[in-house]
Amino acid sequence: MSDNGLTREVGVDVSKTMTEKVTPQLEAAAVAELKFADLGLSPAVLDAVTSVGYETPSPIQAECIPHILNGDDVLGIAQTGTGKTAAFALPALCKLDAKINSPQVLVLTPTRELAIQVAEAFTTYAEKLKGFHVLPIYGGQDFRTQLRSLKRGVHVVVGTPGRVMDHMRRETLDLSNLKMVILDEADEMLRMGFIDDVEWIMESVAKNTQIALFSATMPAQILKVTKNYLKNPKEVRIKPKTASHSNITQQYWIVNNNQKLDVLTRILELIQFEGMIIFVKTRQSTGELADKLSARGYAAAALNGDMNQSHREQCIESLKSGRLDIIIATDVAARGIDVERVTHVINYDLPYDVESYVHRVGRTGRAGRKGNAILFAAPRERRLLKTIERETKQTILPYEAPSNEEVTQLRVSSFKEKVADALGSQELEFFNKLAAEFAAEHNMEIAEVAGALAFLAQQEAPLQVKGRSMPGHNNADDRSGDRGGRERNGRDRDRGERGGRDRDRSERGPRTDRDPGVKMQAYRIEVGREHGATPRDIVGAIANEANLSSKFIGNIKLMPNFSVVELPADMPTEVQQQLKQTRIRNQQLDLKVDPRGGEGVGRDDRPARPRRDGGRGRGGEGHRGQRDGGRSRPSNRGSRD
Repeated sequence: MSDNGLTREVGVDVSKTMTEKVTPQLEAAAVAELKFADLGLSPAVLDAVTSVGYETPSPIQAECIPHILNGDDVLGIAQTGTGKTAAFALPALCKLDAKINSPQVLVLTPTRELAIQVAEAFTTYAEKLKGFHVLPIYGGQDFRTQLRSLKRGVHVVVGTPGRVMDHMRRETLDLSNLKMVILDEADEMLRMGFIDDVEWIMESVAKNTQIALFSATMPAQILKVTKNYLKNPKEVRIKPKTASHSNITQQYWIVNNNQKLDVLTRILELIQFEGMIIFVKTRQSTGELADKLSARGYAAAALNGDMNQSHREQCIESLKSGRLDIIIATDVAARGIDVERVTHVINYDLPYDVESYVHRVGRTGRAGRKGNAILFAAPRERRLLKTIERETKQTILPYEAPSNEEVTQLRVSSFKEKVADALGSQELEFFNKLAAEFAAEHNMEIAEVAGALAFLAQQEAPLQVKGRSMPGHNNADDRSGDRGGRERNGRDRDRGERGGRDRDRSERGPRTDRDPGVKMQAYRIEVGREHGATPRDIVGAIANEANLSSKFIGNIKLMPNFSVVELPADMPTEVQQQLKQTRIRNQQLDLKVDPRGGEGVGRDDRPARPRRDGGRGRGGEGHRGQRDGGRSRPSNRGSRD
């Protein structure tokens, strides 16, 4: 969710191909700020939103919430990070019947990380709803744990398609009371190969179920899903208006939330700044962080929407005059700040959308001066980081952390300056006598006493820095985004847990997106068709364990008891050792170079399999009945055209 209040700065393009009537609230949004209280949310949900500290809805929230509350199907087209989760979670919670202790809302997500994130958001927004239960389900998690939770009763299920299908096949997921289905990041599910699974699930859903589909793009297959399953959807298309700041140096630091304060403190110590604005998401965070920085000796103050205009103006004037060096602010409170003295902006919390980021960064580099912006991103927020880069058309560089030796040298220089100032301005006669007496009593040199005193004086901020250079990490190669790395974990483990997945092909054909400059080597792994493995399982496991983008995983040949896969020839030894221990379908891979040199990789020696659609082509009845090895596909939905 966003408290950015930028409704006026974001264009809304309503497609003429869909039936759409803009509500009076949305018409007013162009000229006046909407509040969450204006959107028709239930008192309990609105109370939770207020207690969290969010102030104004983001554009997609302001658009979608009234439609969903009205019972309309919704097609939301917006980039990652625009606040889509709250756009569907808040109205969905308003429509729940607490007396019905079975799933009423089903959210499908492409990855386990997103499933967990969405479930956490539901928990936060349902804080004031007594007895509310939400359950994330995904592959790689103990099936029995999920079964126990489902038997106890849940109101909202958030899951990856493969694991949802597993529960539906086993009849352990009761959808008889389902009111709403949300497809989150539909284009990502298409790219990951889940779209057939999504259609399988949708065909099992009652035709009167409300559907909300969110996607950053609208490829043909997503448009087909929209036409097949959404009834007269209200289309909400958010077009971000972005601008790049060529005079501002933009950097990022990958850091977990519990390390942010340590990283911020270190950065403040190292950089030379005049004025600074630190952006956080909530009102509560402004005060908490301001108190922590003030306790560390910084002239810092909070700026948020709870302050009256007079207090706000006084705070900004203090920043201009130098009485304050740091302001911790929310997006709404900082809008319109124009202080030339601000040399640095720090995004302590990653904004929910690109527009907010552009607005934040624009607070520095005023009047043609050089500016600096540093962004803190949690590991799971890498995709939004890449989205910001793409939309602003500007590269955000990794922050170059100084070494321990450099930090030590800086602290020593600062300490020497303080000692010099004390020698020139303090009455030292009493302290000199005290030090001399102590040295004489203990038969010590005066330098030893001075060293002990220096140690005591610097216990809170030791002059000599040891251990890790800085919390977090900034491996630029680890920013694999939506093509690999940790973002893929949920998808890959979900695939590995599916059991009888469809499309059990024996090979992965030649890659067209492979980097031609990468030399490939054929490796043998000890898992094959008879173990139930598929190329998808192999790609997922290798990408996950080796943190390797799928474009560096070449052709795959499945044999009965082993497989051959092409991987980069220069993989580090530790990565190869990790892959030796990796398991697929409970089989240890025991990866080693293929002695045959990969002969035959990419060709299938078996007879061609008959078409699953019975010759009718996609969309025909044969296609529907034959997919998944002839398993029947329950359907009580009917046509929604």
